[in-house]
Amino acid sequence: MKISYNWLRQFLQVEKEAESTGELLTDLGLEVEGIEIVESIKGSLKGVVVGKVLTCEKHPNADKLNVTTVDLGGDAPLQIVCGAPNVAVGQKVPVATIGTMLYNDNGEGFKIKKGKIRGEESHGMICAEDELGLGKGHDGIMVLAENLEVGTPCAEVFEIETDYVFEIGLTPNRADAMSHYGVARDLRAGLIQQGTSLELISPSVSDFHVDERTLKIDIEVENKELVPRYCGITITDVEVKESPEWIKNKLKAIGLSPKNNIVDITNYVLHELGQPLHAFDTSKIKGNKVVVKNLEEGTKFVTLDEVERELSSEDIMICDIDNNPLCIGGVFGGIKSGVTEHTTSIFLESAYFNPVSIRKTAKRHALNTDASFRFERGIDINMTEYALKRAALLIEKYAGGKLSSDVLDFYPEKLEDFQVFLSFENTYRLIGQEIPKESIKNILASLDIKINSSTEAGLGLTIPSYRVDVQREADIIEEILRVYGYNNIEFSHKLNTSISFDSDKETKIENITANQLTALGFNETMANSLTKEDYVSLSENLNSDNNVEMLNPLSNDLKVMRQSLLFSGLESVAYNINRKQNALKFYEFGKTYHKYESGYQEDKHLTLFITGNRTKDSWKTTNQLSEFFYLKGIVTSLLARLGVTALKTTPVKTDVFSEGIVLSVGKIKLVELGVVKRTILKEFSIKQEVLFADFNWQNVLKLVGNKKLKVSDLPKFPSVKRDLALLLDNKIEFKEIYNLAFQSERKLLKEVDLFDVYEGDKLPEGKKSYAVSFLLQDESKTLADKQIDKIMQKLQQTFEKNLDAVLR
Repeated sequence: MKISYNWLRQFLQVEKEAESTGELLTDLGLEVEGIEIVESIKGSLKGVVVGKVLTCEKHPNADKLNVTTVDLGGDAPLQIVCGAPNVAVGQKVPVATIGTMLYNDNGEGFKIKKGKIRGEESHGMICAEDELGLGKGHDGIMVLAENLEVGTPCAEVFEIETDYVFEIGLTPNRADAMSHYGVARDLRAGLIQQGTSLELISPSVSDFHVDERTLKIDIEVENKELVPRYCGITITDVEVKESPEWIKNKLKAIGLSPKNNIVDITNYVLHELGQPLHAFDTSKIKGNKVVVKNLEEGTKFVTLDEVERELSSEDIMICDIDNNPLCIGGVFGGIKSGVTEHTTSIFLESAYFNPVSIRKTAKRHALNTDASFRFERGIDINMTEYALKRAALLIEKYAGGKLSSDVLDFYPEKLEDFQVFLSFENTYRLIGQEIPKESIKNILASLDIKINSSTEAGLGLTIPSYRVDVQREADIIEEILRVYGYNNIEFSHKLNTSISFDSDKETKIENITANQLTALGFNETMANSLTKEDYVSLSENLNSDNNVEMLNPLSNDLKVMRQSLLFSGLESVAYNINRKQNALKFYEFGKTYHKYESGYQEDKHLTLFITGNRTKDSWKTTNQLSEFFYLKGIVTSLLARLGVTALKTTPVKTDVFSEGIVLSVGKIKLVELGVVKRTILKEFSIKQEVLFADFNWQNVLKLVGNKKLKVSDLPKFPSVKRDLALLLDNKIEFKEIYNLAFQSERKLLKEVDLFDVYEGDKLPEGKKSYAVSFLLQDESKTLADKQIDKIMQKLQQTFEKNLDAVLR
């Protein structure tokens, strides 16, 4: 939300610099995310002054140019070459002096320099209005009023305004601060706490009176629950034209484009007081009656953006007597009833709509307007009539209108202000220290919170209607604390805590896993469980019928709950690669969500993502890309750390992996891992290989619970390593050698490793060579050569018998 500092000062005459005010607003909970300097005319016409044309003669070398001398109030007049046809002696004109920066409509600047034009020197430029950013005209130079003094800066002549604009990150609960007046109200409370008491100046409506009762628009509201209050007034003889400069400057400062005086004034009051307004052309209201109601489901309605929409039976609609829709109440106007240059009389609406209803309507039609932004958070119901009168007076003044009816106010059941009792004891307990009772009372008074009763135990309070978020004692305490100042709360230098020797099993296992992965260079990610519904089409194993859909999605990218952690992980990978981080290792503990006929199901997973080089670039090491067996090693070592061994490996081919395996224990599937298919990576614009492992975490937890930790002494006797080079059929996998080796020698064989594979022209067709190492160790004595040779001979015979191996 943008807040103009100049506009703010209309309500509170603050002398602080903008930066200091921004810091105070942030301390009050209205976080200022940035401060921008805004000029009503870029450059603020610095260097442009009023000059008087003393002479004007035809250029000797150009028929369409004139050579003038202009008095700028200096020691001597300046010679300026001018091509405007209307330049003449005696005129007061705007002159851009040498060094002045002027800007075009695109914000591109050009500097005025001393130069020669067709041989004649020119010491500046006499300007047209478009060259100064004061209009679109370029038929000739601007001719200023004769009474202006020569040398006067044009910034003073045209009331150029320089402003500081705060970008406030408004939290959804602070509906009271969605206007300049609301922010000024909060700022005043903060200044009082700092010892500066300023008057809060409210726009006056004391001059409001009805000029003539010649046009009455009746009001009928069918559902007072959806529309508790609805006000309106008619204004005739209006002239739709440009707004005055001061209104246009205020709107442009906060990023709004001026339209015309009627629309601009409704926008101005919206951002001034926080009350949305809407102006209808009365000639489009049949029967001179406004009916606020719900229309039939599917009714067609064209809004101001020229989009035809299908209405819901729950939308609040503003209609005429024939039930023709004129406006989606609180959200967006209709194209047929809006103000145009032909409008001569208007019906001005100011209402309070049910916040929940407006929120649903805005989401349903994907319309996020300034009006809906405020209505759906809750505005001040007591501001409705006051804002209407404020806008009506401005329209009367700047559009020449006449107030042609009394204010019609539908308000059948007045909403009473909320009552809360504040306990001093609870205040001290929640804040963490005792605040003087007098300070509490002063803070509450500065926030317009009325104290009805006061006892030693606490205060009986009445909450102002504009604080729709303050409903509980805890809310009051929060208000006291933010104004008192979080920085003024003392903090203890001693930390009291208790030590627990026990934690739940699942958390303990997750911490062990996370620590090991972090030690291996992984970073933990936490992706949103909401994702795009289109992702299910990337895998045949996923079905859109199983999507858990959001009833009220924030966007199409957050429409369903994820069925797989793969795609959110790939989003993170792509995000980092696009920022030149190509070597990545991620892990995530997360859940998947499915909808079945039997009900909803959540499953917990651990996923790993690896891409790029294993290590950072270094002169000492060569770059080595992460590949499938690197991932497999990490997965098996992680399971081993959790006590899960004796894994069964099964190749798997899915539409997710180009190559992959499943690791299981018995019939329990623990993890799928492999290389993600290029077709999937292409959807995320990833051009490098990505390795992915998906643990069924619930299955892992089941097995870990059945494993007991075994502790043994380190062996005291040396191990022995022997190698075999085996010629084998190329269909034989290393795991067959591995399993046969341990079947042959269970006691002394400790490790079996494959350290080389050779396939080439020097081998028979269909054959390959495996170089395998075997680690032997006896924990009770040193192995003798005879014993070692016997074991190796036995292994060789086993391989020859079962695998038709030949020793090379």
